[in-house]
Amino acid sequence: MAKDRLDKVLGNSGLGSRSDVKKEIHQGLVKVNGVVIKDPGFKVSLADEVIYYEEKLTRKEFYYFMMNKAPDCITATEDPREKTVMDYLSERHRNMNLFPVGRLDKETEGLLLFTTDGTLAHYYTSPKHFVEKEYYAEISESVTNEDIINFEQGIVLDDGYKTLPARLAIPNSETPNVVTVWLKEGKYRQIRRMFQSLGKEVFYLKRVKMGNIKLDPALSLGTYRELTEDEEILLKQKTPIIQ
Repeated sequence: MAKDRLDKVLGNSGLGSRSDVKKEIHQGLVKVNGVVIKDPGFKVSLADEVIYYEEKLTRKEFYYFMMNKAPDCITATEDPREKTVMDYLSERHRNMNLFPVGRLDKETEGLLLFTTDGTLAHYYTSPKHFVEKEYYAEISESVTNEDIINFEQGIVLDDGYKTLPARLAIPNSETPNVVTVWLKEGKYRQIRRMFQSLGKEVFYLKRVKMGNIKLDPALSLGTYRELTEDEEILLKQKTPIIQ
C-alpha cells in the first residue's frame, strides 16, 4: 500500500499549506494510530488513522464532488476578472486541489463534477470516449420534428464545424419549446450554437446528467456535496448508461 508524507496528507486534506501543517505537526497536534507524531516526513498509508487536533480524517486516494452550478460564474480554477466555480467551494475544499471536470458556459446551470483524479477527469472530457451529457433546455420557439432530425444528422455550426449526431426530444407535446438534449461532445456553447443554426435561441439551459451521474435535485444553485459511495461506483464504471 502506497505511503505519503504526513505533511502532504494534511495538505491534501485542505488543512493548510505545507508550511502551516508542518508547524502544527512539530507542535504535537497530530496523531497517527493514537501516537503523537512530530515528524512531517513520517510516512502514512490510507489504512492508518490520522487525527488532526480532535478530528479523525476521512482519507481517500481521490475525491469526487458534484455541484449545481449557478449562472453567475465561469468554469475555471481562477480568473483575474470573473467569479469562478471555485468561489463556491469552502476554503478547505479549495485547498484540496479539486478541479472541475470539463466546463459549463457562464450562464448555464446544473451538474458540474469536481475531483482530484486526473485520469478520470481526462476520460470524462476526452472526445474519443463519447461520454454522454443530458441537458434540460427552454427554447425561444417551438421545436419541431425537423429539428430532431437535424440533431440526429449533425448540425453545421457558425464556424463550419459539423457536430456529431445528437439526440433531441420533446417530453411534453403541450410545451414544444421545452426539450431534452443529449450530447457526446462539448464544443464551446455547442447547444446554443446548434439551435442558433436552426434559427432559434436557447433561453435557459441546465445540465442534469453526465455519464451515469445525475444531478441531485436537492442541491440548490451554487451548492455542492461529495459523491456517495454508490455514485463513485457509477462514476468509475466508464460505461455510461444510455436510456
